[in-house]
Amino acid sequence: MTIGALAERFGLATHVLRHWEAMGLLTPARDAAGRRRYGNADLTRVAVILRAKEAGLSLDTVRSLAATTDPATRRDILREEAQALRSRIAAAQTSLELIECALGCDHEDFTQCAHFHRMVADRIGTDATVHIPV
Repeated sequence: MTIGALAERFGLATHVLRHWEAMGLLTPARDAAGRRRYGNADLTRVAVILRAKEAGLSLDTVRSLAATTDPATRRDILREEAQALRSRIAAAQTSLELIECALGCDHEDFTQCAHFHRMVADRIGTDATVHIPV
C-alpha cells in the first residue's frame, strides 16, 4: 500500500505518517525506487497509534511502549499515564462544576454568587473573601 492509500484509509495527511516514521513509530518497507510500501503490520501499527492518541497518550509515550519488550516496563509507563489521565479528569470535572454552577446561578452576574466566590477561594487556597474584577 502506498503512503497516500494508507493515509486515506485512516483519514490522515501523508505528512503525519512521515512524521511518525521519523519518530521511529513506523518503518515501512521500500520498493526498488525507494517509495514507501505499507503492509498489514503497518496498518495495525497505525491503528494502535491512533487508539493510543485517542486515549491521551503522547507520541513519545507510544514510542516508549513500542520500544520495550519488558511487560513490567510497559505497565509502569501505563500506570504513569493512568495517573496523569486521572488528574486531567479531576481537573475537567472541577471545570465542569464551575461552568454548571455559573449556568445554574440565580444571580444576574454569576461572578457575584457566593458559591462562585467559594470555588475561586478554594482554588486560591484561602478562606478570605474573594474580589472578582469584572
